[in-house]
Amino acid sequence: MNRSEREAAVRRIMEAAPVPVPPGLHGEAVRRGTRLLRRRRFARRLLWLLLCAAAVAFTVWAVRAHPWVEPPSRTTPPVTGW
Repeated sequence: MNRSEREAAVRRIMEAAPVPVPPGLHGEAVRRGTRLLRRRRFARRLLWLLLCAAAVAFTVWAVRAHPWVEPPSRTTPPVTGW
């Protein structure tokens, strides 16, 4: 199908009479869309809650464990009496 044939096919489709929409379709679409938005909002809030809980847990662990401090060496005894 070349370009002019495609354009003609699109014009025929656009000039045709519109297909009737079922009467309950709008309400069903609104109901499904509302439900979808509610689920997305819940999932987003749950992920933020988990992220905040992980940040708090990491902070508590870091404060108690001090991972930035180098552990004492256990290979040589401490030098005393110099």
